[in-house]
Amino acid sequence: MDLLAIAENTVRIILILGLPSLLVSMVIGLLISIFQAVTQVSDASLTFVPKMIIVSIFILIALPWMGENVHTYTKELWDLILVFGD
Repeated sequence: MDLLAIAENTVRIILILGLPSLLVSMVIGLLISIFQAVTQVSDASLTFVPKMIIVSIFILIALPWMGENVHTYTKELWDLILVFGD
């Protein structure tokens, strides 16, 4: 495995870990925007606070899965260090 493959795997892990939170944020933002359009309420905190709370809850729920992915990838990197260290 060369340096380019390590960089590709790192970007892949970043995308895998970041995408679910981003998708939840986008869906919540869309629902809030529809609610604001229907009710004609245009308060800035109405978009920020619920999105922040729901994404935080989602991250807390997904934290074991995220930690397992990071742990596995870190272990793979340490194994590569041992292989290339010889």
